Amino acid sequence: MDYLTLTLLYFSFSLAVAHAIFLISGRRHARLPPGPYPLPIIGNLLHVSEKRPHHSLATLAKRYGPLMSLKLGSRTTIVVSSPDVAKEFFQTHDHSFSSRSIPEASKVVDHDKYSMVWLPVGDQWRRLRRISKEYLFSMQCLDATEHLRREIAFTTSLNVLSNLMFSMDMAQYDSESSKEFNDAVRGVLEVVGRPNIADFFPILKPFDPQGLFRRGSIHGKKILTTLNKIINQRLQTRSTSSITPNNDVLDSLLNIGLNDESKFNRNDMRHLFFTLFVAGGDTTSITLEWAMAELIHNPDKFQTTRSEIMKLMQNNKRNIQEEDISQLPYLQAVIKETLRLHPPGAFLVPHQAIHDVEIQGFMVPKNAQILCNVWAMGRDPKIWSNPEKFMPERFLKVDIDYKGQDFELVPFGAGRRMCPGLNMAHRLLHIMLGSLIKNFDWKLEGNMRPQDMDIRENFGLTLPKNTPLRIIPLML
Repeated sequence: MDYLTLTLLYFSFSLAVAHAIFLISGRRHARLPPGPYPLPIIGNLLHVSEKRPHHSLATLAKRYGPLMSLKLGSRTTIVVSSPDVAKEFFQTHDHSFSSRSIPEASKVVDHDKYSMVWLPVGDQWRRLRRISKEYLFSMQCLDATEHLRREIAFTTSLNVLSNLMFSMDMAQYDSESSKEFNDAVRGVLEVVGRPNIADFFPILKPFDPQGLFRRGSIHGKKILTTLNKIINQRLQTRSTSSITPNNDVLDSLLNIGLNDESKFNRNDMRHLFFTLFVAGGDTTSITLEWAMAELIHNPDKFQTTRSEIMKLMQNNKRNIQEEDISQLPYLQAVIKETLRLHPPGAFLVPHQAIHDVEIQGFMVPKNAQILCNVWAMGRDPKIWSNPEKFMPERFLKVDIDYKGQDFELVPFGAGRRMCPGLNMAHRLLHIMLGSLIKNFDWKLEGNMRPQDMDIRENFGLTLPKNTPLRIIPLML
């Protein structure tokens, strides 16, 4: 019997088993939240657009309600589409939904076994979370590294000018190694963000039918290799010098690793950096691009933002500093409005039910995948007036923030699983956007008018613009 015949027999048998499981599980959980009727084997996959699933699920929620169930292949999925329901899941029953639904592509280089994004809530997860808060995202650490973020804003402005004049970055790092690392990070984001048939039909995981796991493994190994080189170089420097050359996160983590009782080893270190680059590398730049796109698309909002900045600066030559953010309410409103319309991800990182939980009279079964459609919540007319319009001033009238307490706006999540890098993103977005607005005028490439801009998004792990923003800086 040849390989093809064996594969077809295995596939047919697997589908039969999947169908049987599908029928049994459907009868077992008769009190599931409402949702469209699932077809045998494929469930509700045909109800969900591959290119814009957040749009499809938002449309379905209008019919079936903000608490909805679907069968995506063999996977029971619960979709949350309102602040009230989100609060029940991520505050009232936070612990019950604190587990993760792990995409197959996230298991490359065993990343799911080391990353605090995917680890279950336990001792190792708490250890990594504590280290991240203490050495990366505490207010003390953020205050101590304020000069670095100011330098980033300066570097961004410098590169805008040098590209305009010389078509090159004047402030760049080792371009070849940086490009390879950046490409690897983007490669991981691309494979994790693509719908994977192996996630819907776990019996197909050994075959990797779309090649996503294979491609993700290649990118993941490149990232870990680069991080390993950096760690080795630092260890060599430390061993040959009596003075610690840097007082950065890597040095702090190496000091922790020297403690035999820390249970924090090199693998933990590499995967922590892996997590931070993959989770934070794209989201900040995408949010910044969307903010600029919306301001160019709405010139009056751009001028209002600039006027506020210039009034505070009083024509001072210095760049915006983090201490200025609290005195720029309209700039803060621009960031909030951008995150409302264009959250970094359409869905929060998928949660998973640890056990059966009753929500609003319905049963959410153990191991069900939980998707929170923050994109739909940000455009719900029951919550926001003129939800499709970019109106930063709406946040000048209401006390709503994105730090996990106001469930109308939770682009960074809520509860124990919310993004630990929120405070850093908050500071970085404001000083970078503020610097670009303060230092330059901007015009669209060619003869394009603001009203002709494409403000659609592409779906993936993040939500970038459908067409990249191409604007030309003009000296003031």
